[in-house]
Amino acid sequence: MSNVLSIWWGDDLAGHLRLDRYGEMQFAYVAGWLADDTRPALSFSLPKRIEPYGRRECQGFFEGLLPEESQRIAIGRALGVSAGNDFRLLEQLGGEVAGALTLLPDGDTLPDPFDRGPDVLDDPRLLSLLERLPARPMLAGEGGPRLALAGAQSKLPVLVVDGRIALPGPGQPTSHILKPPIPRFEGTTENEYYCMSLARAIGLDVAGVAIRTIADHAFLLIERYDRRRDHEERLVRLHQEDFAQALAFPSRRKYASEGGPTFRDGFGLVRKATTRPAGDILKLADAAIFNLLIGNADAHAKNFSLLHVDGMVRLAPLYDLLSTVAYPDLSPKLAMKIAKKSTLEEIEPRHWDRFAEDVGIEASHLRWRVREISEASLGQITVAGSALDRALPRANRFEPFANLIAGRARRLMLKA
Repeated sequence: MSNVLSIWWGDDLAGHLRLDRYGEMQFAYVAGWLADDTRPALSFSLPKRIEPYGRRECQGFFEGLLPEESQRIAIGRALGVSAGNDFRLLEQLGGEVAGALTLLPDGDTLPDPFDRGPDVLDDPRLLSLLERLPARPMLAGEGGPRLALAGAQSKLPVLVVDGRIALPGPGQPTSHILKPPIPRFEGTTENEYYCMSLARAIGLDVAGVAIRTIADHAFLLIERYDRRRDHEERLVRLHQEDFAQALAFPSRRKYASEGGPTFRDGFGLVRKATTRPAGDILKLADAAIFNLLIGNADAHAKNFSLLHVDGMVRLAPLYDLLSTVAYPDLSPKLAMKIAKKSTLEEIEPRHWDRFAEDVGIEASHLRWRVREISEASLGQITVAGSALDRALPRANRFEPFANLIAGRARRLMLKA
């Protein structure tokens, strides 16, 4: 057990996260990172400076790397660590996180990712993993790889090797996210695949997604947009942070209704943090429209991210697109309001003008995109359904989602 964690960005030491004498987290950049103008800040919320950052300043970013809610509680139970002890959870799980960072106990050396190959899973082991995952999020406590992903839903970073699912060896980046269905809600795998396919079909930038099945267990395999192949076909990590991290909000405040980021905050962040904000602002507007169209009321600040690519910062591809209004037990109210309105039924044409003013874009463009996205979605409803049928051949599995979304698209078009 160490009270200091080394923060590595790729092969380079960026800083240290430590516990002070009161047991509070502090983060400080190392001198070499500060001296090199080509080295970026770890987060928009943690600009490079000599002085250490205290807990309140750095918690939003670092705590935001960890799983949330029941996932975190189960992990804490498996590890014998309090679910609220961010530092100890990062110590246990920080080997492979979202973005380019690796967190190691100070003094430990970075594992060579080529020392040991990935652990390819045969069907019985994969089935066992799927059955264990709800009780063992991130496979915590099993003595395997140190893995973490933010979010309240069950998921696991994995490698796909020649089409087969594998667990990474020490230090190896993962290529995909394995995402089982949500047990309480029927058809979430089909729902998310359908919504992601529809978004791609109308030209939105979304993470790649596929459906796999084993012994009647269906799950999603989502391509990690924060990983890519180099010229030698080796996986490398790209840095990313979600909007909550970039704005220094801990995950417990990811919802605007709890004092978390609003769309105005998100658009302001994109305007300040991205390299080419004009295009990314329009992409974020498209995302807001599409989430309203499909009825994704859970599009909160941790479901939008910034991605570092080739020295530039841009809006990351969309992910976690799910029609939550398909489930009556879930609130239909938007996680981020549009012109102070929480549902499609409340929105009138004038509210798009107010929203445009709130986030600093042209009202005429916004209204045009509402019509364009609605019309395009109606035109691609069956295309997305065909993609789902090919991926998971079960009769009429897409029709409930298609009918729901088509109805919402028609209503939305009338509100532009």
